[in-house]
Amino acid sequence: MAGSYPSVDVDFSQAWNLTPVSAADWLIVAPVVISMIGGAVCLMARKNTDAQPKLGLIFLVLLVLASGGLLLRVLDKGVITMVMGSWLPPFGIAFTVDALGATLCLIASVVALCAGIHGAATVDNTGRRYGFYPFLLLLMTGVCGAFLTGDIFNLYVWFEVLLISSYGLLVLGNERPQLDGAVKYGILNLIGTNLFLIGTGLIYGVFGTLNMADIAIKISEMDAPASGTLATIAALYLLAFAMKAAAFPVNFWLPASYHTPNIVISAVFAGLLTKVGVYALLRIFVLIMPASREYMADLISVVAIGTMIVGALGALAQSEVRRLLGYLVICGIGSMLAGLAIGSTVAISGAIFYAVHSIIVMTALYMAAGVIYQMAGSYDLRKLGGLYGASPAFAAIFLILAFAVSGLPPFSGFWPKVMLVEAAINDSRVWLAVAILLSGFLTTIAMGRTWIYAFWRGGPEGTEDGKSVALSPKTLPIPAASWVPVCMLTALVIYFGLQPEGIMHLSAYGSIGLIDPQGYVNSVFGGAQ
Repeated sequence: MAGSYPSVDVDFSQAWNLTPVSAADWLIVAPVVISMIGGAVCLMARKNTDAQPKLGLIFLVLLVLASGGLLLRVLDKGVITMVMGSWLPPFGIAFTVDALGATLCLIASVVALCAGIHGAATVDNTGRRYGFYPFLLLLMTGVCGAFLTGDIFNLYVWFEVLLISSYGLLVLGNERPQLDGAVKYGILNLIGTNLFLIGTGLIYGVFGTLNMADIAIKISEMDAPASGTLATIAALYLLAFAMKAAAFPVNFWLPASYHTPNIVISAVFAGLLTKVGVYALLRIFVLIMPASREYMADLISVVAIGTMIVGALGALAQSEVRRLLGYLVICGIGSMLAGLAIGSTVAISGAIFYAVHSIIVMTALYMAAGVIYQMAGSYDLRKLGGLYGASPAFAAIFLILAFAVSGLPPFSGFWPKVMLVEAAINDSRVWLAVAILLSGFLTTIAMGRTWIYAFWRGGPEGTEDGKSVALSPKTLPIPAASWVPVCMLTALVIYFGLQPEGIMHLSAYGSIGLIDPQGYVNSVFGGAQ
C-alpha cells in the first residue's frame, strides 16, 4: 500500500496494519461469517423444507467448531484483535475477543445447535418455509457479533441484527398471541435501543471515539470519571441494557411475550437474548466505566434484589409452565446483576459462571416444557399429571433441571450462587446475599410444585389420583430430535456441577480481563499504551 504513493513521505504504519493477518486469527470473525452465510443459504433454499434442517444443522455445527477454536486461540494467545480494512484503532472497526466473549460465544453456539436439532421435530413445514433456520442463524450472527466486537457502536449494530431476527422468529406462525407478544417485545426493545443510541452519541461527543479500549483509556485519565456527562451516559446505558436484560422494574415485557412463539424459539430467547444485555452491562460498567459502576453500585444492588424477588414470586404465582419459566429467566438475571453490583473478581466470576449456567439450563427447561406438551397436549399444570408413569427417565431429567435452576447441589447452578453469596458477604452487602438465597428457596418451591403436579400425581386436577394419566396418544412416541438436545444440555448441567473447575477458570479469566483491562488495551493498540 505504501508503494502506491512513492512521492508522499507518510508513515502508513501509524494508521494501517501492514502486517498480514495470520490464518488462525481469522477465527475472530469466523462465527459471524459462518452464521451470516448460513442464514443466506437457508434463506435461498427456504422453499425446500426437507433440506432446511440439514442445511441449518451443517452451519450450526460449523459455528460450534469455529467458536471452540476461537476460545482455544484466546486461551493460548490471550486477548486477540482484528481490525477491518487494516485501519488501526481507533480509526478502524475492531473485533476484540477476550475469554469472556469467546466463552459466551461458544456456549451460545452450542445452545443454537441444540435449538436447530429440536426445531427439526417441533417446527412444521410452514415454519421452515417462512424462515425458522435463516432467522436462527441470523440471530446467531447478531449474538456472536455482540460478544466479539470491540467497538461500542457496532455493539449497537449487532443488537439490531439479533433484534430484527428475533422479531421474525417471534411472529413465526402469525397467530394472534404471537403478534400481541411481538408488539410488547418490540416497543420495549425499541425504547431500550434508542436509549443505547443516545448514550453512544454522547460518548462519541465526549471522547471522539467508539473503540472500547480507547474509551477505557480516556476515562481512566479523567480527573472525575464518575461525574457530569459520564453519569448521564452511565444512567442511559444502565436503563437501556436493564430493559434488554429484563431487569426490575422494566421486566414486564418478558413474561408477556416469551410464552407466545413455538417452544424452541422461546428456548433460544430465554437462553440467549437477556444474557446479551447482561454481557453489555459487564462490558460497559466493568471494563469501560468502572468508576461509574462503583458510584451506582447501591442502585444496581436494589435492581438486582428486585429482579430476583419479582422473578421468584412471579414463578410461584403461575400455573402455566411457559409463563413460570419466563419469570425464572428474570430471577436469574437478578443473580447476575448482583455480581455486577459487588464488582469484585469473585463476584464478576460468579456472574459470568451464572450466565453460562443460565444459558444452558433455561434453554433445556423450555425444551423440556415442549416435551411435556408433546406428551400431554397442554402447558397448564391443572391439566397435567401422570408423566412419571409415562417416562421415569424424563421425570428424572426434569428434576435435575429443576434442582439446577434452583441452585441446589450437585448441579451447575450451585457453584455460581456460592460464589455470589460469598462475594456479597465479603462486601458487606448482606441483604444481597439474603436475596440470592431467598430467591433460590422460592425457586425450589416453584419448581418442586411443577414437578409434583406434572409428574408425581396420577392425573390432572379433578381426577382420582392414579386413575387418569394425562397423555396425548397422537404425539407419542416423542421424536428423538426432541429428546436429544434436552439430554445434551442436561449432561452439561450435570458435568458443570460435578466438574466446575473448567468453567470457574474461564469465568475467573474473563473477570480479571474486565477488571484489569491492560491486556485488552494492549491487544487493540499493540502494547503502545
